[in-house]
Amino acid sequence: MMTERECALILQALPGIGSVALSKLHQQFGSFAKALQAPINALAPAYRKGLNTYRARPDDFKNLADKTLDTCLNDTIDIVLISSPDYPPLLREIDTPPALLFVKGSTAILNLPQIAIVGSRNHSTSGQQNAKAFARHLAGSGFVITSGLALGIDGAAHQGALETGNTVAVLGTGVDVIYPRSHQTLYKAIIAGGGAIVSEFPPGTPARPGNFPQRNRIISGLSLGVLVVEAAMKSGSLITARLAMEQGREVFAIPSSIHNPCAKGCHQLIRQGAALVETSDDIINELGGLLAYKTAGVEQMAVSNSTSALDETSEKILDALGFDPADLDTLITRTQLSPATLSAVLVQLELEGWVEQGAGIYSRLR
Repeated sequence: MMTERECALILQALPGIGSVALSKLHQQFGSFAKALQAPINALAPAYRKGLNTYRARPDDFKNLADKTLDTCLNDTIDIVLISSPDYPPLLREIDTPPALLFVKGSTAILNLPQIAIVGSRNHSTSGQQNAKAFARHLAGSGFVITSGLALGIDGAAHQGALETGNTVAVLGTGVDVIYPRSHQTLYKAIIAGGGAIVSEFPPGTPARPGNFPQRNRIISGLSLGVLVVEAAMKSGSLITARLAMEQGREVFAIPSSIHNPCAKGCHQLIRQGAALVETSDDIINELGGLLAYKTAGVEQMAVSNSTSALDETSEKILDALGFDPADLDTLITRTQLSPATLSAVLVQLELEGWVEQGAGIYSRLR
């Protein structure tokens, strides 16, 4: 008997079964195996050709699925099905969630509070600086920064986040295809820093224009909010912002000079109701309380009234914090931990009720 993972990969490889169809088939039948075995007349007409193709040549598609599984095993790529408890709960809430995710790096980080930062590839110098600075502060305040690994604002956001915390890159290619090639070093740094590379496309999928607007719904769907740094009137960043609004996410935009063509998209978003932000504290004040939001997909952990339930690193951080408020830089000096490690543990301590954070200042609760 084939596993759910194998059945999902077979369905994904069938002609006419795209991402939306795969999600709808799982929703209709409750499992990928049941969808694969369903009577043809129980399927929507658009999906019948694909299922008939599989039934005519089942071994061919089984071999394709096995080849993908071997690639994932050899390249340390996780496959997270929508039915898995590891699947990000926020992403599951959108209208067309990807039925499966390929993840290189940390899968656990996908369940932490995220803020997407997106913007133009053709950016101004100040736009690049803003993206990096906002990402650096937000990551240091406990948010995971999510973007698309593209040139320009995306790359600056990932780089800024890596200085103080963690970041997630959502690709329009397979997770083993680095695009653009110039971001090879950044790609490796994201994984080495405890972040994740994510895609709904199978390994080996090349860059195709239609894949990138499709991946934008995942960037916004993973996130509590989306910050648009710079965007022209016709850009992928505005698509991401529109999707975020449709998904009920917060949308933020940075204003700029009326003479900056890359600012016109941001100004349009502000007119449509996006929150105007001048500093990253504006976003923290809006979303900071959601750091205490414990998503349904994250296992509830027992919290003891003493630090005996905590690991050595957590105890070290609480001891360094004491009962006087301190910022991240002070805690880095006191603990000698890396910014990424310190930020990750502080997020967990906040989720568990040991500390609280406001405007980048941490206070111990007990």
